[in-house]
Amino acid sequence: MNLWEVAAELSQRLTNIFLPDETGDHPLYGGLHPFQSNPHWRHYVLFYEYFHGDNGAGLGASHQTGWTGLVAKLIQQLSQYQQGE
Repeated sequence: MNLWEVAAELSQRLTNIFLPDETGDHPLYGGLHPFQSNPHWRHYVLFYEYFHGDNGAGLGASHQTGWTGLVAKLIQQLSQYQQGE
């Protein structure tokens, strides 16, 4: 892999925490089923301060505007990269 491919892979892994998986659940909610099944919360994405290393569940303060705010830029950048393939 070249450096751009490594960056794209890391971006994909990070954005997967926020995107619905194959079952429609968002990994950032972990096992919190009210967030997964309630139609008012299901697609309300929180930007947590920390994430569980094994399952991606959000930990710590939510509504962060720091580094996790970069996820929006990573999603955009990754989309542009994948369209160019």
